[in-house]
Amino acid sequence: MIGIRTAARVAGELRRDISAAHERDPAARGVTPIEILATWPGVHALLAHRVAHALHDAGVPVAPRVIAATARTVTGIEIHPAADVGDGLFIDHGVGVVVGETAEIGENVTLYQGVTLGGTSLKREKRHPTLERNVVVGTGAAVMGALTVGEGARIGAGSVVVTEVPPNSVVVGVPGKVIYRDGRKVAPRLDLDHADLPDPLTKAVEQVLDRIHALESEVQRLRRAVDQPVEPDPRP
Repeated sequence: MIGIRTAARVAGELRRDISAAHERDPAARGVTPIEILATWPGVHALLAHRVAHALHDAGVPVAPRVIAATARTVTGIEIHPAADVGDGLFIDHGVGVVVGETAEIGENVTLYQGVTLGGTSLKREKRHPTLERNVVVGTGAAVMGALTVGEGARIGAGSVVVTEVPPNSVVVGVPGKVIYRDGRKVAPRLDLDHADLPDPLTKAVEQVLDRIHALESEVQRLRRAVDQPVEPDPRP
């Protein structure tokens, strides 16, 4: 079973999870840590996962999956007991969040509701994504397969990511495309703005419309040239 040292580690992780919710959830302003512990489903899911993960690492059978299944029923958040979750994970609202067996989540990551960290293989291998430090994954996004999302990256709401994401990038779309990457070192703060992101599809449509307007103007010019009367040749 969990020893005193492991229990102390779980308690320390729980304190950091509560602190993350307090810092990154605007609704937690002025709320006490006790209230967050009592009422935040993301914190409940993480507490259950910390215990289940410790039991899983200790080789305890059945109990880790029972804890994970109970937490899923109560919170709507499913985290496999084997998933490696770093300190300071914040799951906002959390309903529909799924974290697969071989997923790895770094420190200070933020997941919004409906996020899936899913697998794309039936083999017993690394088949779920790795999210490095300070990653933000927007509402309804899916990150699929054994790929890495680099430190400080932002995944836009509703995106489907199936390829590697460089650090400090912004990814949107289906399939997800990197539309912005700041080559400079980012400031050591968390950017939670996962809604106001550029839309590459809208930009492409605008370019097509501009091209259509240019072609229409060219067609009108040609019609005017064709409709002009032909002057008679003055030569005998």
